[in-house]
Parts: sequence; C-alpha cells; structure tokens
Amino acid sequence: MTDSVLVVGGGIAGLGLARALFMRGVPSTVLERRPAVESVVDLGLNLPGNAIRALRALGVADEVVRAGVPVQRREYRDQSGRLMFAVDEAAFWGEIGPSVCVRRSALLRILRTVVVPQSVRWECAVARAVPLDGAVRVEHASGLVEEHPFVVGADGIHSAIRPAVADDGGVCPSTMTAASWRFVVPNPGVECWTVWSGASGTLLLIPVDERHVYGYASPTRGGAADADPDWLTATFDSFPEPVRAVVAAARADPDGLYHSPVGEIHVRRWSRDRITLVGDAAHAIGPVWAQGAALALEDALVLAGLLSERSDWAGVGTEFERLRRPRVNHVHAATERMSRLAGMPVWMRDLATPWVGPRTYRAAYGPLRRRL
Repeated sequence: MTDSVLVVGGGIAGLGLARALFMRGVPSTVLERRPAVESVVDLGLNLPGNAIRALRALGVADEVVRAGVPVQRREYRDQSGRLMFAVDEAAFWGEIGPSVCVRRSALLRILRTVVVPQSVRWECAVARAVPLDGAVRVEHASGLVEEHPFVVGADGIHSAIRPAVADDGGVCPSTMTAASWRFVVPNPGVECWTVWSGASGTLLLIPVDERHVYGYASPTRGGAADADPDWLTATFDSFPEPVRAVVAAARADPDGLYHSPVGEIHVRRWSRDRITLVGDAAHAIGPVWAQGAALALEDALVLAGLLSERSDWAGVGTEFERLRRPRVNHVHAATERMSRLAGMPVWMRDLATPWVGPRTYRAAYGPLRRRL
C-alpha cells in the first residue's frame, strides 16, 4: 500500500485537490480516465468571486483572471430586451475576488501546470472502490488492483466511486432545466453578463475573451431543450438582437454546439470510512448560480486542510461533511428558489422579477462571501 492520497478524477475538483495537498506537503496520486490530450468542445465557465478566492488560495487566481474576462455587471432582461434589473457584480464581491468568465480549457491548463506531472496517471479508469480495515482497495477497469490509505472521488456526476459511499440516489434532472445547449461564438457586442428570458426559453451570454461570448440556452420553465438544434432557432426567433445573431452564429458552427443533460446529485452521505466524495461527485447542482467549480475548489481546500492536520484519516470524511454541508445545502436551496421564480407564469414573473430578483441574488451569494 502506498502512503499517498488517491484522487480519482483529473478535472477541476481533482486537480484543485492535488494542488491543495501538494501545498500542504501531503503526497497524492491522481487517476484520470481521459487522455492527457483530447479534443473537446471548448466552452466557457462562469467563476463568481468565491471561486476566485479559492483559486487565490491555490496560487493561480491571477493567471485565471488574465485568461478570462472579469464580470463587472449583470443584466436580467425579458424577451423584448427590456431591462428588469441589474447588479453591480464588481461592487458586490469587492475585495473577495472578481467574478470571471474563462474558457474551461484555460482553467484546466492552469491547474495542470501547478500539479506535479508525475502525480497524474492518464487513461486510468477506475471500476470501483472497496473499504478495507485501515485502507481502501481500488479496482481499475483494466483489472489492476491497488490499495491506498485514503481515496477521494472527484470523478464528476457519473462517479465510479460514489456507489462505495452512497446507495440512495444517482443523477436526477435539474429543476430549472433537464437539458441545455452551450456554445462559444464571436461576440456581437455583448458587454456584460446578460440573460434574456421569455415564455419558452432563456439565453445567457457572457464575454469569455476579447472576441468571443459564451452562450447557455435552456427552457424557461423546466423540461429539456430539444436535442435538435432547430430548437434554438424556434425558441429564440422572436428575441431581440444580439440573441438572434448569436443563435445564427451557433447554428452555423454545428461542431461548436454542445447539447447535454443537466443533472444534480442529492445523497445522504459523502463519505464512508476512508473514502470521501468532492465536487460534482458529491453534490452536483444545476448551474443557476454558477457554483459547480466554486464549490469543488472550496471542497479541495477544506479536505486538504483536514488531511494535512490529522495523522488519523479515519474520521476526516465525517468532519469534511460537517464543515461543507451547510454551504452546499444553501446553494441547493437558492437554486430551487430561483427555479421556482423562473417557473412562474411569464406575466407574473416579469412583474415580480424587478423586485424579487435583486433580493434573490443577494440571498444566494451573500453567505458565499463569507470565508470557509
């Protein structure tokens, strides 16, 4: 048995944890089922201020901010383009850290550069983990078996590690939308985080670099965006510019369009013995408040702190849950509240949003301003 923490998953949660452990002198090994170099749709990632604060603790915030575009302002508009309310996002987060939209590939590249290359083993798919007395047996899809003193499932919403911890649920559709479209296209002039919401669809656009905008399109009142890209044209045809221009650009580049389910994870426990889940493997949440990456990075910092402070790792998972559950539960609750607001009849929602919207924003993000 090795003396290193085994991190299953080399995405944002896994690489963030490996970096946090390295900074605290705890050896780790990361297993990632995908190859080191792969062709993927390069989408955007919205990182609110608490995510940048976590990245600062990992020593990479400045690079991430330089790679993306700071979100200075949010605008919520109706289907006609009328501004319902706006938020001074830069002022809200203040010294905590700027909100930033960055390409997902850029964030992963930056995290990879600060993780010791020898600690990541690519194309290593894990089949399952089995708790033992004082250790964890990890069985690879290839048939290889190894033991580690502590195993972390950072392998996303379809985690292979989660069945060893929780048997009370898998992936369930997000309340806000069960499937969505995402894309990056040339920016037609969008200056800030802007969402347009109508009776059938909602489209969010965020500048992701000097020339491009990241788009996220979904049904407004639950259900799933149809997998046929004609859904985009039909849903947003009566919206104002720049929405129609962005949809046309996305349709013109079908290889850049990404349709996927939007799932959530709700399980009673995230840990068992010396196995702990982090990030989406533990608590995937619909992207209403863009907290997927933020919560994963915070998880990494908290868990790494516990593992570095304790010589006996048997109770680390239980303590990790105690510290992290309230924050994650808050985001789940805030997501449900916003989903209910979006699900109201359009006339009622548009009437209420100018008053309810700013309070909902502050209620969701206010507690996240506090340190871990």
